[in-house]
Amino acid sequence: MAIALRTPRLLLREWRSGDYAPFAAICADPEVQRYYYQPPVERAACDAWIDRMRRRNDEHGFAYWAVELPGEAELIGAVGLSRVRAPGFPFAPAVEIGWRLAPRYWGQGYATEAARAVLDDGFLQLGLDEIVAFTLPANQRSRRVMQRLGMRRDPADDFDHPGVPDGHPMRRHILYRIRG
Repeated sequence: MAIALRTPRLLLREWRSGDYAPFAAICADPEVQRYYYQPPVERAACDAWIDRMRRRNDEHGFAYWAVELPGEAELIGAVGLSRVRAPGFPFAPAVEIGWRLAPRYWGQGYATEAARAVLDDGFLQLGLDEIVAFTLPANQRSRRVMQRLGMRRDPADDFDHPGVPDGHPMRRHILYRIRG
């Protein structure tokens, strides 16, 4: 992972010690967690997630970036790449793109802008052939970001998330793909 990715409005950078508390606040927001199976996470879990991103960067050369809005906010969320290897994901192994922004920054194109920079980095610098994204069918905001990025969905690729129990309304997920 390079020191940073820049877009016209954003800085995607490595995580800093000052990011832990603001990221925990983002993750604790019920609106942010609305489409996640697990309830809002505790501070310790958020801290551990950032620590994992730092390790994954060292191990794989990529992870989720901290997203900064220069001149306005030092941390508005996280956008990046992660490996999908767990059993039960029918498309694994794969590299997934994802985003999580504070609601205050939704609807302004930041997720799309940051994700586009991450896709470009993944294809041009990391040499990835394909990147996937997945979400619940009801998560229209994320689906629109995926579509704006040029990602495509084949309903035949939709799947039951292996981490969600059978019969739970959040088990079914939809998959989008994009090739470099």
